[in-house]
Amino acid sequence: MANLRKGVLNKVDSYLSKKKYSFEVIIVDDGSTDGSVDFIKDFVSDHKEFKFIASHHMGKAGAVTTGMLEAKGSYRLFSDMDQATPIEEIDSLLPYFDKGYNIVIGSRSNRREGSPLIRQFISRAQVILRKGIVGLHGISDTQCGFKMFEGEVAERLFSAIKSIHHGFKKISGSNVTSGFDIELLYIAEKMNYSIMEVPVHWLYVETRRVNPIKDSLQGVSDLIQIKQNALAGKYSKA
Repeated sequence: MANLRKGVLNKVDSYLSKKKYSFEVIIVDDGSTDGSVDFIKDFVSDHKEFKFIASHHMGKAGAVTTGMLEAKGSYRLFSDMDQATPIEEIDSLLPYFDKGYNIVIGSRSNRREGSPLIRQFISRAQVILRKGIVGLHGISDTQCGFKMFEGEVAERLFSAIKSIHHGFKKISGSNVTSGFDIELLYIAEKMNYSIMEVPVHWLYVETRRVNPIKDSLQGVSDLIQIKQNALAGKYSKA
């Protein structure tokens, strides 16, 4: 709710409305109980390019997948509501599709302005573990919440991840871990899609949903699960 009150939706609308291309913005509510739904509904009622989807709490994986499969655009971006990476960074990603890439992802590289040292340390440790357990050696930052896909690629990729997980079930508590983004990119590589990582501006935004220690342990568990899935051949059918 705090991000909504800061005017993030107005900023997104103001930026995209100045572009020559058509656009749609899909907001997926992940079972919030803080008044966000009423706020978003009021905004959407006055902005025809915006669409609201109410969902039970499925976590990031379920919410992002729902939105990406509902989208109709030739290019589809998912972005965090806090706009830690501002919407203007679309301009940094789009040119690479003309160069033949299927997926273009934002990268914070080592410039994680405002991020606590403990989170920077944990992030670096997770990169080492990810490369050792899963791979994805050509990608330095899998976790930046700013990823763009060709429309047909998004359809196939997100349909695959939804099928692999047999849909996404209702959960309780926070579920902001590294597993979804890593699995998504891992499957994309298995599908032989070309991925380009592009540096973007990013500013750390504090959130009460994130517990660095708990989420890190869950992240390691996710990596092991992805490896087990790969060994079991679950991704070969994607």
